[in-house]
Amino acid sequence: MSFVKKYIGDKKAEVVLFSSTAIALYGYDQGMMSLINTNYNYLDTMGISEEDPLVGIIVSVYYLGCAVGAILASYLADAAGRKPSIFACLAVTALGNLLMFIAGLGFNQGALTLMFVGRIVMGLGVGGIDAVIPVYSSELNEEGGRGRALAQEFQSNIFGLNMAFAINLAVTHGLGKSNQWAWRIPIIAMQVYPVLLMSFIYRLPESPRWWIFHDREEDARVSLVEIYGEDEAIAKVDELKDAAKEESAQLIGYSDMIFPGGQQFHETMITVMGQVNQALTGYGAVSVYGAQIFELLGFDVRTAEYLTQGNYISYFFLMTFAWLLIDRVGRRFLMVTGAFGIAVCFAILTVLGGLAMKSKELGIPNMAVSVPGSIALYVATGLFGIGWLSQVWLIPTEIFPSTSRAQGSAISVIIWGLANFAVTLLTPIGFNNLKYWIFLIFAVTNLFAGWWTWAYSPETGGRSFEDNQQFFADSKENNTWLVTRVKDGEYRHLPRGKEGDGVEGERQPLLAIDGA
Repeated sequence: MSFVKKYIGDKKAEVVLFSSTAIALYGYDQGMMSLINTNYNYLDTMGISEEDPLVGIIVSVYYLGCAVGAILASYLADAAGRKPSIFACLAVTALGNLLMFIAGLGFNQGALTLMFVGRIVMGLGVGGIDAVIPVYSSELNEEGGRGRALAQEFQSNIFGLNMAFAINLAVTHGLGKSNQWAWRIPIIAMQVYPVLLMSFIYRLPESPRWWIFHDREEDARVSLVEIYGEDEAIAKVDELKDAAKEESAQLIGYSDMIFPGGQQFHETMITVMGQVNQALTGYGAVSVYGAQIFELLGFDVRTAEYLTQGNYISYFFLMTFAWLLIDRVGRRFLMVTGAFGIAVCFAILTVLGGLAMKSKELGIPNMAVSVPGSIALYVATGLFGIGWLSQVWLIPTEIFPSTSRAQGSAISVIIWGLANFAVTLLTPIGFNNLKYWIFLIFAVTNLFAGWWTWAYSPETGGRSFEDNQQFFADSKENNTWLVTRVKDGEYRHLPRGKEGDGVEGERQPLLAIDGA
């Protein structure tokens, strides 16, 4: 009962619950496609084989839809409001999901085409949600540890992943891999997310910042009263009006962000490389093709599927360390150590994968290599959650000013979509042709991700927006992007000498009013 009281009536809590549920959509899709890719009826309906490159293409076109959806949704969010944009994205997600469900239902001709269309349309919706939800949520929640809050929301992403795979596992083992409902039920079950969110969004206020920027002061006041109460609302209206006047004089466009020499180009490259490096960790491959990896290590199909579910459950609980540590030790430390740790795990998997494939020739018991290989994969998954899942989404909100934060969020989703499109497209081809050597590739790409982050990504935690902007000003003055050479390497770590190892700085309001 206390849980209900906490989340129903408290607008801030409702926004967190809504945002967390929306973020779970992305995780659900990853878990959903994992076993669908190996369903015999699905492959037969689509007219493809399990080793056909089209298997990966069907998965990956979703990310292209995400990239385009981020652009469209960000434009709609600025023009019509955050809530109308989110509602439209949820409706598009539901439509795309429905098209996937009916692909080949009672007919085979055109099934593959309809599946492609459904994947792209659903990607448009989910990409838009991923672009707008962080902006909307942040504009309605100013206080508290920024890293902790976002890491907790992203834990729901892993919940969606677990939910989808558990449904997949249950219906696959209950109905069999040759039954069409074993792949259609997990798809249509996803409808619960957009339908519930669309029916709940009316309870939430529109962003007061959006109202102010569209000269609707009274509507902004009403929203602020819902969130903060009557007393705080009056002062916050004045703060937002002052911020709007300052920002209207320094509007920033995409040309200022994506071209060298633009005033936000350095920040944009930090954002772009964060998403590229996250993709290079290889976790997109692990989440979608997890069961195939365990099979490669020598397990039979059913055991591999149970181990995959176990890996996702472990991932969910280990993610707790992310929100416990992210504001204590910093984003940069977790990303660098996480990448190097994952690289070691993939190097171990390369050796063990090779031994697993030649175990009979070498006279090695399967369990001698498959068990330590599974442990290495579990550890790698946990390190990704702790070090990389939420950080690359958090950093852009800490380095872009309010005037370009929506565009920065859109760019982040676009690069995420394109990078994951490439990884999920190439991974099945890699598995089929490179076998265990694909782990060595991921070991090398993780080393690159860790090195680049150490060299060029500043520690943004524990600092106000103005502090983080000072890094870019100092970087420009020193004519270098290397973190170690800017202000004597001060941005390699959280600010020194602050109580709580930088946690106090996390309470600086970044997202609704810069410098307020």
